[in-house]
This record gives sequence, C-alpha cells and structure tokens, in this order.
Amino acid sequence: MKVSEVMTRDVCLARPDETLQDIAKRMATEDIGFMPVGDDERLVGTITDRDIVMRAVAQGLDGSTLVRDAMTRDVKYCFDDEEMDHVIQNMGNIQVRRLPVVDRDKRLVGVVSLADGALKDDPEAVGIAMTGITEPGGSHRSASH
Repeated sequence: MKVSEVMTRDVCLARPDETLQDIAKRMATEDIGFMPVGDDERLVGTITDRDIVMRAVAQGLDGSTLVRDAMTRDVKYCFDDEEMDHVIQNMGNIQVRRLPVVDRDKRLVGVVSLADGALKDDPEAVGIAMTGITEPGGSHRSASH
C-alpha cells in the first residue's frame, strides 16, 4: 500500500513567524499535536505540542515565542509514492510517530502517522515500529536551543 492511500491530506501548516500561542490554539481547535512548519513552499521543520512544552514553557518562555524558536529543524519526511511498510519501518528506526508527506517535487501533500498504518495497512508492522519508538533516546528528545 502506498503512503498516498493512507495519509491525511488536510494538513494544518505552521509558519516559523507565528507565535506559539497561535499554534497552540490551532492545535486545540483541530485536536492535533503535530504540525509541519513551512516557509513559503519549503518545509523547514515540525512543531509538536511536546516541543511547545519542553522547548518553550519549561524554559520560561511564553506564548509570544515564535515557532522558529521551538520547532524541530531536522526535517524528516517521506514521499507519497513510497510503500507504507517501508515508511513504517523507517519511522520505527528514526523514532517518530508522524511524518510530513511530500511529492517528488518536495511539495507538502499530507501527513502520515503510525495510527494511519495500523488502521489502514499493517498493524503488525506498526507494533514492531512502536517497539523502536518507545525505546529511550532518539531525535524526539528535546534539546536546549
């Protein structure tokens, strides 16, 4: 199964110059905890509810802090025409639960999650990937900026 068959197409995109308060409000309204960050048509990072807490609130910053100051800059993504099994395995290896999805022109076209894989593709493969994600360490750990 291809990523394009299971991904979420209606993606909320954050901009690096938006405030964390604005993004947190959008996350609450949309009931999401992950947003790709785009500057024009270029994917420049991701922001999660955890990033907001660990990289801003826990450091004494407030809602006026810009997304660029709390986002994850190491952009991981997958292509919409990749096989879902491969992407699920990769997500386990790099310890992430969600990935932005781009087309071959590197334009953002969606977001895919392990939940998408479990519900629509291969629950067993997702279980194996989750084993890698729940191990301590990895790129999801917060780092001071």
